[in-house]
Amino acid sequence: MDDLQIMRSALGWLELGLPEEALSELASLSARDRMRRHALELRLIAEMESHRWNAAADTGRLLCLKEPKEARFFIHAAYCLHETGDTLAARDWLLRGPATLIEDPLFHYNIACYLAVLGDRKRAESHLERAFEMDASLRVSAQEDTDLAALHKK
Repeated sequence: MDDLQIMRSALGWLELGLPEEALSELASLSARDRMRRHALELRLIAEMESHRWNAAADTGRLLCLKEPKEARFFIHAAYCLHETGDTLAARDWLLRGPATLIEDPLFHYNIACYLAVLGDRKRAESHLERAFEMDASLRVSAQEDTDLAALHKK
């Protein structure tokens, strides 16, 4: 199979909800092609869906280094770091992202989660309100988000 077929196959496995198979497909790419942006993006999705948080954090940060203006990679990498239990690193990584993150409601929502977990309630509340102003649908997620539990106790 050529690299394009491998990538299509990996995407197909992901669409079927089978991230482990997608990772197996991606592993058959040449070392050079495994480091290309689209292969890394597929790998990140598969690692996240497989809850391979350490690997996903590494892949996400690699994407950030390769594409430093791509805000979503910073959001994903930080989320994966948070899922490994390193919320401080998640906060710090997210804050390293491009300035365009300030326009993204998920930036404000996620940073609110990290700040809440780290005990910075006031700043967490401020970012959460900003997230809600930008995307009111995030209120539904916030009600069940355990990271924000401390903010619900007033």
